[in-house]
Amino acid sequence: MSRLPDAHTIWEAAKSLGLNPWPIQFEQVPASVLYEFAAYLVPGRMNHWSYGKAFYAMKTRYDYGLAKLYEMVVNANPAYAFLLDTNTPLEDVFVMAHVMGHVDFFAHNQCFRATPGDMLEQVALHAERVRQYQFDHGAARVEQLLDAALALAEHVDWPAPDASTGRAPTAAGTSHDTYRDLGPGPAVPGERAVKSVEANPDVLGFLAEHAPDLEAWERDMLSMVRVEMQYFWPQIRTKIMNEGWATYWHARLMRVLDLSDADAVDFARLHASILQPGHLGLNPYLVGFRIFEHLNIRAGPDAVWLAREVDDDVSFIRNHLTEDLVESLDLYTWAVRQEQVEVQSTSWQVVRQQLVQELTHGGIPVLHVEDGDFNRRRELYLIHRHEGQDLDIPYAERALRHVATLWGRPVHLETRLLDPPSGQTRRVVLTYDGKANTKVTL
Repeated sequence: MSRLPDAHTIWEAAKSLGLNPWPIQFEQVPASVLYEFAAYLVPGRMNHWSYGKAFYAMKTRYDYGLAKLYEMVVNANPAYAFLLDTNTPLEDVFVMAHVMGHVDFFAHNQCFRATPGDMLEQVALHAERVRQYQFDHGAARVEQLLDAALALAEHVDWPAPDASTGRAPTAAGTSHDTYRDLGPGPAVPGERAVKSVEANPDVLGFLAEHAPDLEAWERDMLSMVRVEMQYFWPQIRTKIMNEGWATYWHARLMRVLDLSDADAVDFARLHASILQPGHLGLNPYLVGFRIFEHLNIRAGPDAVWLAREVDDDVSFIRNHLTEDLVESLDLYTWAVRQEQVEVQSTSWQVVRQQLVQELTHGGIPVLHVEDGDFNRRRELYLIHRHEGQDLDIPYAERALRHVATLWGRPVHLETRLLDPPSGQTRRVVLTYDGKANTKVTL
């Protein structure tokens, strides 16, 4: 039996092919630990019941043989990769080659340039502070606050590197000066006081700084959730690219490693299994891999390296998803009519535009704070930037309850809803006043 390559050999092979990842610490862990880490997204994160829910959902699928995680990699410098201890030796080689691609992507893609390299240490400190707040103020009160904060967690601004250093700003240097003009000011009674400020989607940051009745520890909790979500946003923005890049390079690395014929055949089966088309949506491994492969053939390796550095999923799809790829991947748009799935279009331009729309802002609605003193009663007025996709109104109404929990006064959310008969959109304002949800068409 031939001896399989170890982590050092794979690292040297990756460097010889042009990859330049951060140092990586590999650890083998049992399924219960790996799925716990995957549920929390980062080891050592603050406790919340939603992470336990995610853990049991993933672990149950694994226990019944419906899904399997081979590894989990943490974006840090040095990076950490946790491998499932029941992997076969060949699966470990394949996973380590895959991780090399992930960590190279973390190290060089522009979306990750502002993420801190010591996030594991930061989340551990956050968890310690949360435990102290649970002791000081009660677990129930802390959980209620976290419920509200995590419901709004995606609504933060994206991290930007310091202009002079290119690195992530420190927490102490974070500011929300954008909202200085959103406090109390002159307004016509019954009308929204329009402030001349740039729209900013950092709703959670605004609440952390300006919610009238929050105590210092509550503001600190919101700030911790905000910092952690800023760390995750680059991964949301680059899911297709990140998985595609890792798959593109594990395929190349496995070709240059010294494998026996039997191991090469087994790897081919593994590689084919992760490139199966998705049953319920896009397979990011497949789509990203095929785009990088096609880009290399069409424009050469320099174009591949450039895309890895400057693109996110939106620009990657818009710039590099071609007619040939849409046809070979059998992509199409669809809709459900009368409980039947119908193909709407196979046009590659329509498919590409649909994907770009779904991937913009991670598929998450963009909200911004318009007024922190609506009706001159300290009510909060938010606006949804409608881009062709209506809000899920029941979900939005539940989310407004969480906003009201943090703001402590009535909150309003302006959006637009499509009117099917006319094909036009109409302005709608959702309100939660602390007792009930209401909806008014303007």
